[in-house]
Amino acid sequence: MDMPVIVLVASFTVLIVFNVPVAFCMGISTVLAILTMGGLPAFVAVAHGMATGIDSFALLAIPFFVLSGLLMAHGGIARRLIDFANVLVGQFRGGLAFVNILTCMLFGAIAGSSTAALSGVGGFMIPVMNKFGYNREFSTSVTITASTTGLLIPPSNVMIVYSLATGGAVSIAALFMAGYLPGILMGAGLMAVSAWTSIRNNYGKGESFAFKGAVMSFLRALPPLFLVIIIIGGILSGWFTPTEASAIAVLYALILALVVYREVKVSDLPRILLQCGITTAVVFLLIGTSMAMSWVLASERVPQDIGAALLGASGNKVVLLLLISAILLIVGCFMDMTPAILIFTPIFLPIVEQLGVHPLHFGIIMIMNLCIGLCTPPVGTCLFLGCSVGGTTVTKVIRYIVPFFIAMVVTLLITIYVPGISMWLPGKLGLVK
Repeated sequence: MDMPVIVLVASFTVLIVFNVPVAFCMGISTVLAILTMGGLPAFVAVAHGMATGIDSFALLAIPFFVLSGLLMAHGGIARRLIDFANVLVGQFRGGLAFVNILTCMLFGAIAGSSTAALSGVGGFMIPVMNKFGYNREFSTSVTITASTTGLLIPPSNVMIVYSLATGGAVSIAALFMAGYLPGILMGAGLMAVSAWTSIRNNYGKGESFAFKGAVMSFLRALPPLFLVIIIIGGILSGWFTPTEASAIAVLYALILALVVYREVKVSDLPRILLQCGITTAVVFLLIGTSMAMSWVLASERVPQDIGAALLGASGNKVVLLLLISAILLIVGCFMDMTPAILIFTPIFLPIVEQLGVHPLHFGIIMIMNLCIGLCTPPVGTCLFLGCSVGGTTVTKVIRYIVPFFIAMVVTLLITIYVPGISMWLPGKLGLVK
């Protein structure tokens, strides 16, 4: 291993151990590595890499989707989706757990954010589940894991990031379509665990959590659900690009929140816009610094070296995907999704493509792996936010969340072994090359 790579990895690891924010870890370690390489002005090279890394029209979709998700979260959308989900699945044993999961899936299909689902759905559902006799840690575990389905069910910001990391080899529209069936499959797996736990603990027996009129619940939920048709239908029909769709989503969400439901006031908009700006700044800083780091890795031929090592370990694509998944599960424990996708996609994608794995299929596998990482310590964003929303601690939740981890891993394995789960819908729509 060359000295610049040793410096890059060592400095990055030390900074992570000292709890330095990931974006700064990548930026500082990249500067040190370039200084070791010599011949280049390190700070200028990193600044140039960051600037070119975020210079993409497709990335404009991220702040728009973030803003639309925040407007949905503050605009009373979650409560209307909960009412609708309750009509569909609320009468079964453990029905409130099903309502929680289904609402997170529906909310994810609108907002595309796991944190928005945790706050919007969990803030309402966890207290209600506790009121009807569900264990607090179980309710929190359901919400934490279900919130990640919104990263698979489009629109999804991480899919936009993955498309960028592939250099546009995979279209955003194809990724959006590829995420539906794996997202539904993951939701079904979480529901199976919820049903098993509810039966064992007698949760939900005789619960009377019902809302007036299935038709009225559906009509109240129809306006936010119609946003899915606008975004996905518009992209597939060619009426607008994903970036343009994100801007339309903001306009639609603003009309719902301000005019239709009137749960967001004009005076609330500066606070929401500031929150959107902060979130977007964090994401773009991560993208910029990871692009600079990726340049160092590429110049030192790290992807080729890792590829040769992995291909030497096994030439079977399923075994290789399992090995890469194990690495990504470990990475997900320590790194957030955006930098992980930007750093490891250029490393792993050329390897799996040599064995005939489609980049679209690999993208879904990668996102599913990192979704599990959001629920695992020590970094797990969803785990810590969910515990905060649920009013409990990570130590107490771990025992209850393990069965949900197992369900998510099983869903991942099924997706690896059956590529058609992610490839079938894009293929039917003619989005796969």
